[in-house]
Amino acid sequence: MRAKLPAEIYVKLLASVRLGKKLDIDIAPTVAQVIKEWAVSRGVTHFCHWFQPQTGLTAEKHDAFLSFDENNAPIEKFSGDQLIQSEPDASSFPSGGLRATWEARGYTAWNPASPVFIMESGGAKTLCIPSAFIGYHGEALDELTPLLRSSDVLSQRSLEMLELLGDKGALRVYTTLGAEQEYFLIDRGHFALRPDLVMGGRTLIGAPPPRGQQLEDHYFGGIPERVQACIAEVEHELYKLGVPIMTRHNEVAPCQFEMAPIFEETDIAVDHNQLVMSILKKVALRHGLQALLHEKPFAGINGSGKHCNWALAIASDNDLDGVNLLKPGKTPHQNIRFLLFLAAVLKAVHKHAGLIRAGIGTSGNEHRLGANEAPPAIISVFMGEMLTRVINDIAAGKTGKQGAAEAMLKLGVAKLPEVAKDNTDRNRTSPFAFTGVKFEFRAVGSSQSIAFPVMLLNATVAESIAELTAQLKAEMKKTKNRDDAVLKVVSAAFRETKSVRFEGNNYSDAWVVEAKKRGLLNLRRTPEALAQIVTPQSRKLFTSLGILSSEEVDSRYHIRLERYIKDMLIELHTLREMADTMVAPAAHGYLAVLVNAAAASKAAGVKAVPQIEAANAIGKLVGELQKSSAALSAAIDKAEGMHDAPAKQAQFLTSTGADTMADVRVACDALELKIDDARWPLPRYREMVFPV
Repeated sequence: MRAKLPAEIYVKLLASVRLGKKLDIDIAPTVAQVIKEWAVSRGVTHFCHWFQPQTGLTAEKHDAFLSFDENNAPIEKFSGDQLIQSEPDASSFPSGGLRATWEARGYTAWNPASPVFIMESGGAKTLCIPSAFIGYHGEALDELTPLLRSSDVLSQRSLEMLELLGDKGALRVYTTLGAEQEYFLIDRGHFALRPDLVMGGRTLIGAPPPRGQQLEDHYFGGIPERVQACIAEVEHELYKLGVPIMTRHNEVAPCQFEMAPIFEETDIAVDHNQLVMSILKKVALRHGLQALLHEKPFAGINGSGKHCNWALAIASDNDLDGVNLLKPGKTPHQNIRFLLFLAAVLKAVHKHAGLIRAGIGTSGNEHRLGANEAPPAIISVFMGEMLTRVINDIAAGKTGKQGAAEAMLKLGVAKLPEVAKDNTDRNRTSPFAFTGVKFEFRAVGSSQSIAFPVMLLNATVAESIAELTAQLKAEMKKTKNRDDAVLKVVSAAFRETKSVRFEGNNYSDAWVVEAKKRGLLNLRRTPEALAQIVTPQSRKLFTSLGILSSEEVDSRYHIRLERYIKDMLIELHTLREMADTMVAPAAHGYLAVLVNAAAASKAAGVKAVPQIEAANAIGKLVGELQKSSAALSAAIDKAEGMHDAPAKQAQFLTSTGADTMADVRVACDALELKIDDARWPLPRYREMVFPV
């Protein structure tokens, strides 16, 4: 763009990108022409508006550059209007009641802050234009639009606070994000033979192998050659798309891996993480592998998360440019500012812990959270030993009557350039941990779009910043020194948020008891977590900040609840089918072999017939399978009869539905350990996670 556009047009485009300003419609034709020339020169024939409907995936409709002039001669054409806006059919995407099924008109609008890219697939090259997706009346139908709104609001509230602090010249405050993506890679052939993996992404049955991850030999081990070749190609494809992958390594569970990008602006990072998941699945197939992004594809070994490393930074034309507001500085004032923004994050998590928990509420993540491999469903914040001491001292008023600068010296935090990533030990059990210059939101699920949980962070922190700004304005009327006033406001915030700060082992049963004493929510199941989206407090947050209308709030709840119900019903039906058509026939066949062998042995005069005891054991397990399968079928019928009451339906599925599935699994897994390999119809865990 810089090389091809006229200088004045490039400056206007840069303002849209850097400052979040609306794209000047007058420059669109010139920008479109440059983009078209760039794309066509690289063999591109089609373009699409690439957007993120509320399915967790991406969507695109391809249009050709081909057009015809007045003489009906073929030409390549791409107008400014085509760049900025497209009109896909909106009727078949989830809307959560925002639109009737016959209301088809929807619009995609280019997000100029996210670079266009060329996607190569099957020998075809397509220009992809990252876009927002809205309805005919402007309602947000996607994951990106609310995120962009939250980014704008967070910037506005932060600028107001910085102005009050005397930090002049900031043009915009933006968030940065680094999403560490965990995933499994298994043989494609094994995947294809598992209906549960194909239908739902996780194994609904499967006996644990003698060896799992107990030897602790996979984490950071040598990457298998076949996997290394796959990951290297994934990284190469992502580099071509502008996605900067920085890290790759073996994760804890066998066949589990992780990749992490260079941190970048959140709005771009969200797009890039979608590309990471898409490219990972596509490239894995070229190597005969299947990428599994489900949070818990295999029972008994660790599941997968997506650790979102989140921070706040300043865009400025002066020395504030690039300053990380969650990184301590070198002067008392810089650290006063750091503590104020830190207090805002703590207030946000303390007040809206339930809503933040709702942001990670999916059927897949339900199996991972609290399983001694991931944070529990209780949202708390880890601050580290040094900052916890500082926070406690400030909250307790140990600064004395001296001014803020002297107080900071007394606390030992006047100059904190070393309060960075290595100042304190990390806490991998915390769902939301401060790691020196950022917060690591560890509870996000591996298959999720990160747009929604990050939007919630942005929104809640924006509200807290506004509240602290109002409190600071009031305090400054009574306290002459600005930094002194800040310290008083921060002290009150630290006292208020004490209950949400926890430095210990989040995996322990003792923390569950302690958290209850502190009044913290423990929303273990997805339906109860999702209900937090539509509480009066949450609704007020969204509507007062202009991030979601009341109708859009309801739509987010209904879409997520409906998705949970569909996920559960798919699993219930799949498990019933596997039990009836695969496990039961294998068990009956093996039982017949044992019975016939027992009869033959008895007819031959064998006194102690060993097959009789074995047949009785199998017969008992078959009876248990039949009983649990019948209960499963009854649960399916009852659940499907509750479709007019989705909240009750979801509650039934998360309790009775999940329990009946567990009972069927127990019976199936017991049979798997008895039936010989030749008759067992499914790839076993030892074959899938320990490939030869």
